[in-house]
Amino acid sequence: MLLFAADENFNNDIVRGLLRRKPNLNIVLAQEAGLSGADDSTILEWAAREGRVLLTHDVSTITRYAYERIGVGKVMPGVFEVSRDIPIGIIIEDILLLADYSLEGEWEGQVRYLPLR
Repeated sequence: MLLFAADENFNNDIVRGLLRRKPNLNIVLAQEAGLSGADDSTILEWAAREGRVLLTHDVSTITRYAYERIGVGKVMPGVFEVSRDIPIGIIIEDILLLADYSLEGEWEGQVRYLPLR
């Protein structure tokens, strides 16, 4: 199963919905890791050290930093950019699908956008 990290601005309603549906989902919020107010580079570095795919709504800057990491050969377990315009239920379904059926390392070095459809 994938390990997830959620950045500080990720919708907590999505996180709560994920954990209601799958209580054993391994997801850590940046705030829980003591990273409140941390910049994007720090969040990506933490996610990489932890081997966690990052969930974010921040399409404006995280993508750039993720590709910068890849460009200099740093580890980047993956980023899922999650649209705020899609119903929460659809996003929860997509994340659970990814959690259950992704292979280890499958998203390494990739930035993907949710919803999947």
